[in-house]
Amino acid sequence: MAKKKSDRTLYFFIILFWIMVLLYSYITLFIKLNFEGESISLIEGVYFVISSMTTVGYGDVVMTSPVGLVFSMIVSLSGVIILFALLFPFVVMPLVEKQLKGELPNRAPTKLKNHVIICGYNKMVESLVNELEDHNMPFIVVDDDEKQVRSLLKNGIKCIFGDPGEDEVLDAAGVYRARLLIANQSDEKNASIILTAKESCHMVEVLAIVNDRNNSDYLKYAGANRVVSPKSLLGSFIGRKAIEPLTDRIINSIAFMDNLEIAEFPIYPGSSLLKKSLKESKIRELTGANIVGLWKGGVLSLNPRSYDIIKRNSILLVVGTKEQLRKFKRLTH
Repeated sequence: MAKKKSDRTLYFFIILFWIMVLLYSYITLFIKLNFEGESISLIEGVYFVISSMTTVGYGDVVMTSPVGLVFSMIVSLSGVIILFALLFPFVVMPLVEKQLKGELPNRAPTKLKNHVIICGYNKMVESLVNELEDHNMPFIVVDDDEKQVRSLLKNGIKCIFGDPGEDEVLDAAGVYRARLLIANQSDEKNASIILTAKESCHMVEVLAIVNDRNNSDYLKYAGANRVVSPKSLLGSFIGRKAIEPLTDRIINSIAFMDNLEIAEFPIYPGSSLLKKSLKESKIRELTGANIVGLWKGGVLSLNPRSYDIIKRNSILLVVGTKEQLRKFKRLTH
């Protein structure tokens, strides 16, 4: 996207330059003939204009009349403005900066197979990327935001730069080898991505993330196998969980001995337990509850080790009395 914009800018200046050269050349012929009594050829007029605009000025073709001198100054100033005030800052310098920063990757490694293609990166995808990494699931992000791609590369996330709505970009992302494509941009752009993906490889499964639930049917018509509305899911989740953080009631706990229950607890952002080992968290001392299991990377580890780290996607299996579980729940928020 950025490369095309730069190319269009360069083409614009080239066309503008030659239009001005031709226009100034005919004005040169007119002035030389009518104000200086000298007839010159069109090629001599072009030679004079280019020499003046590039500030070379060999002096073999010159203007001597007052009108000619004023016109010569206009031509020279026009050249300075086009070449130095516009061409350099808007075309040359961006190209130089791009070379200094290095080219952005535009093709996925050929060894990347059975992977997930994520079209568009945002905070929601950040959580998805963490889950995929924990499950050792290969993936690649496709985004047409140069700044975003450079940030992802800096953080070690596999990505390529390009418009995911274009055939060649999805082909470069390995759509033929992918197990799933996630369309995560605007609803209009997602429709384009889905159509392109299905035209390139009708076998690939496509999951579309819709912003407006009313557009779900359109994305399905475009070819999406599944359509997910985060706002709708979030609303349902909030509806079920609205009172949970405000009370000490433990939902989905199971009683298995006298006065003892077992329950699963996700760790929420901002919890004091995050990034601590089970030993450092001192859960037993603070709540009296016992950690008997830890979900990590989709695998349940029973009798977790004291040095296991509690991460933001961890789910702890906890045993204790109702009061102990209530105390522990407060630590998870």
